[in-house]
Amino acid sequence: MSPTLNRSTALFLQAAIVLIGSGVLVFLLWEPHLEGRNAQATVFEIYFKDPFLAYVYVGSIPFFVALHRAFGLFGHAGRHGAFSQVTVEALRAIRRCLLVFIGFVVGGLVCVVAWGDPDDRPAGVVMGGLIFLAASITTIAATLCARKLQETLGHSASRQD
Repeated sequence: MSPTLNRSTALFLQAAIVLIGSGVLVFLLWEPHLEGRNAQATVFEIYFKDPFLAYVYVGSIPFFVALHRAFGLFGHAGRHGAFSQVTVEALRAIRRCLLVFIGFVVGGLVCVVAWGDPDDRPAGVVMGGLIFLAASITTIAATLCARKLQETLGHSASRQD
């Protein structure tokens, strides 16, 4: 028998994913206005003349794709009441997205250390390190869940034969 997930838990997890995604999106759009160098800048200058900001936005795409896949994963599990091979594939896709996202974070950290303002480096490294840590933990959790679920599904399939 495969592991189950009741509908209310799935809806709660989907709501949490929407809140996380909304919070990150608001932060990505709001934070550039807080930087000291952007105090007197126009909206065009903030968003279209900063190559690092463009890099951050492009690098956030895999994160939002992973959130989308997680939302679908919990929706599928909530509708069907059980995890299946579809959820294993979604977990693997989430893992791949997060690995790409981690690559962007590491690239951003390299840029901050190599070319960033010496006064901004410590804060940038700490923020990047925290993002790296959170993404790494989530990647490991997705990998372990996919493996465990695959083993469980494999055992239940062999028992039915």
